[in-house]
Amino acid sequence: MTDVPAVPQMEPPRTGVPAARHTAPVSDSLDAALATLTEPGPGSAVEDGRTSPALDLLIWDAPNIDMTLSTVIGARPTAASRPRFDAIAAWFVEGAGDPSAPDAPDVEACVFANIPPQPGTLQRWVEALRGFGYGVFARPKTQSDDDIDQDMLDHIDVRAHSHRLRRLVVFSGDGRNFAEPLEQLVREGTHVTVVAFSEVAGYAISSDLLEFIDIEDVPGAFVEPLDRVRLDALPPDGAWLRPTRSLRDFVSSFTARRDR
Repeated sequence: MTDVPAVPQMEPPRTGVPAARHTAPVSDSLDAALATLTEPGPGSAVEDGRTSPALDLLIWDAPNIDMTLSTVIGARPTAASRPRFDAIAAWFVEGAGDPSAPDAPDVEACVFANIPPQPGTLQRWVEALRGFGYGVFARPKTQSDDDIDQDMLDHIDVRAHSHRLRRLVVFSGDGRNFAEPLEQLVREGTHVTVVAFSEVAGYAISSDLLEFIDIEDVPGAFVEPLDRVRLDALPPDGAWLRPTRSLRDFVSSFTARRDR
């Protein structure tokens, strides 16, 4: 992820509303997470003598969402076409229910990002996310194939052991790495929602176990409608889907590959 996502403005905090409980800082290892379980509290479950507080967890795959956003709109994203993390945080926390309820879960949202050797103004983006309540896992991107998928899966596994993972919301269209482990979590009792673009999230749309939500259907996720035509929401009279690449450019690159 080399582009700098737009930083949305923070809305003023509402008064008189109980703050949602957040999880403790991320542990460095699974063993550490298991060794530092919190005291019993509302929404907790006891397993093997250990108390596990309920948790709603959001995981954001920044490289995948950034890449697929460019794909669906056929252009480099601008400030107006990038998702608003403040609105997404509000939607996620609202889905956790009344924070004053006896069975209210903890809430945690984490963004996973690859950081290039010259991060530019990504520091501002990371600090804005932290100010919105997101934890950020940042890994240096030194090779073109460097990825953070395993880091996301590892963190989900840590939280599945340190908490009773009630709800998991994964923002990623990467079915190759996520489909099987996410479906297994559903079988174990976690409600899993995949949020991505319908054009690139066939694994979640076709799954009998996963709930799918198009990211543009999250209230307030974008300042204005994206320039895309969704096959799952076509107008009655049909719609044109324009090329995302020049025909001549494609043929030129195709011919060059064929003639090698």
